[in-house]
Amino acid sequence: MVANTSDDRILVWRSEVENDTRLVNETAIRSMPEYVAMFDAKHTNNKEEVMRNTYQLNELLHRHGIAEKLRSQFVGTCLLAIKNGLNYNRKMETSQVISGIRTILGNLLEGSLQKAEKLTLIDQRVLQSQDVREMDSESLCLILDFIRTRIFPFINDKSTAGQDLLNLFFITFNKYVGKSDKNQAFTPDHITDFMTKICNVNRNSVVLDMTCGSGSFLVRAMTKALADCHTQVEEDAVKKHHIYGVEYDELVYGLATTNMLIHSDGNSNIVQGSCFEEVPRFIDDGVKFNVVLMNPPYNAMAKQVPKNYSSTWGKSKTDPSKGLYFLKFILDQMNEHNMSGKLAVLLPMAAAIGNNTLMKKMKNAILKNNTLDAVFSLPDDIFYPGASACACCMVFDVGTPHKSANRETFFAYCKDDGFKKRKNLGRVEQMDENGTSLWSSIEKKWLNTYKNRDVITGFSARQMVTGNDEWLCEAYMETDYTTLTEDDFQQTVNDYLAYLVKTGVVYEA
Repeated sequence: MVANTSDDRILVWRSEVENDTRLVNETAIRSMPEYVAMFDAKHTNNKEEVMRNTYQLNELLHRHGIAEKLRSQFVGTCLLAIKNGLNYNRKMETSQVISGIRTILGNLLEGSLQKAEKLTLIDQRVLQSQDVREMDSESLCLILDFIRTRIFPFINDKSTAGQDLLNLFFITFNKYVGKSDKNQAFTPDHITDFMTKICNVNRNSVVLDMTCGSGSFLVRAMTKALADCHTQVEEDAVKKHHIYGVEYDELVYGLATTNMLIHSDGNSNIVQGSCFEEVPRFIDDGVKFNVVLMNPPYNAMAKQVPKNYSSTWGKSKTDPSKGLYFLKFILDQMNEHNMSGKLAVLLPMAAAIGNNTLMKKMKNAILKNNTLDAVFSLPDDIFYPGASACACCMVFDVGTPHKSANRETFFAYCKDDGFKKRKNLGRVEQMDENGTSLWSSIEKKWLNTYKNRDVITGFSARQMVTGNDEWLCEAYMETDYTTLTEDDFQQTVNDYLAYLVKTGVVYEA
């Protein structure tokens, strides 16, 4: 229902004209098909059903021989096909069902950058993989039926909540992709969401992730931007002109393509290749980024970076800057083309400490034209069960020299995010006695403390820093001794002893 007789504002209610049924974010009249999709009774968001059935689906895939590393993209591809009217039945051969899926993917990718490459990747790595092509028709139809009846009806992807559920569904399977690769650092969804909020992503944001992995930052950014749109025209503009990504690894690039397609981004500007070549091409085409979100490789190999940089590594086989080179590159590109905005990046704590000459040189070069706004020290096991790196989130104001900004950098010690490690499940969100997510209140604390730049003993600090200084809260905050326990003391002693053994100062008995 749309009604208003007193002024020019548009007011929308879901049913009766009552306070609790008004949709406060709806401020423009939409088309009738949009309202039909928004209130589609066939698809209601139900997180509990989606999560319960997702774990059952994973068991089903295991029983029918779909390898863990393939599951995320296979399930995503099946969901895409079902969303777009796949016709299948048990009388059809497996090859016929696969052909139908392939046709749907081709239609969805129409107009997309690198359409042929994307279609070939999904076809060869998913549809023509041995696990899928050798599956009998009965098994394939059983999996499709499960997704159609136990997943699809509980996600209304026309709503922001539905987009969030789609994301949760997809990343649940992504855990299995990174499980066997301890160097894989897929960014947790709640951290990508937090970083999009830090950067205030909205419908006017033009977002880049030049090391986009499975596309988690881009999906979150698109969801945030779409939630800020008032018309279909604005939504189309976001999808076609405001989201850009580059991924080097072909397999992971396939994940990103599927991920964006699931979220109805059929013309996604995600390309496979070197970010050092593709980003300048975006810029040459007139794209002006004002938000950058990224989690670059921490141990990039020589083939992943320009030769003029890898040739300076000496005996090192991996990037000695621990990802700072990627950060400096995109900032240099934006500075050179007079772009301004916000950048949030995940880097290992070693890069923030910057205890070698190369890192200090890069940090000082970065601050020449950009301001270090904030740094958040994140939980030590943030990427579990993948990479073991301890990471922090750095936030920059792009285009404003750090020295001329003349302000203190905000630092926060965010080691508790309300998630706990669980074997075979990764890090699991914890709830309070009322069933409310601990993360929801923790995130509010992180955001509010950052916004107000509050100094809290044991949690946050403000400090003037240069590129020669350590960029971590641990170096500047006051310790809250009231929270220390005997276990904390013992852990510190154990950590110090382990350090002495590792460095050869003492030897194990």
